[in-house]
Amino acid sequence: MSSTTYVTKETLAQMREELAQMKGPGRAAIAAAIAEAREKGDLKENAEYDAAKEAQGMHEAKVAQLESAVANSRVIDVNDMDLSRVTILSKVKITNVATKKTLIYHLVSENEADIKLGKISVTSPIGKGLLGKEVGEIADIQVPSGVMKFKIEEITV
Repeated sequence: MSSTTYVTKETLAQMREELAQMKGPGRAAIAAAIAEAREKGDLKENAEYDAAKEAQGMHEAKVAQLESAVANSRVIDVNDMDLSRVTILSKVKITNVATKKTLIYHLVSENEADIKLGKISVTSPIGKGLLGKEVGEIADIQVPSGVMKFKIEEITV
């Protein structure tokens, strides 16, 4: 992940906390699992050892990814945001022009996206389509099922 990730101060703190957990107790737990599996005999035929080594590799890959995300993060202060246009960290109230259904999305970085909480990534089709729009504008968004039209009703923090 070499691109800049825009996050809030709280999110960066959470990312750093998760990284510290993974580097400390997380690595220690994996090392203990490997040591325990190693004691069980021949490493060539030891599935438990292979699984522990694979878990270690996946853990280290996640550590590297999180380190990169933290290193490339830029903190955005929500008090300095321009609410005249949709930007990252904006909460946007939109209405589907076809169905008249109103939705509220919070545009966030890929790391923070969680559709259940109404948080969508700025790199998602809807997120990309909303960026830069002003209240009252219609966003034509290409989705797998075709083009959807959303009217921007409100932009908040």
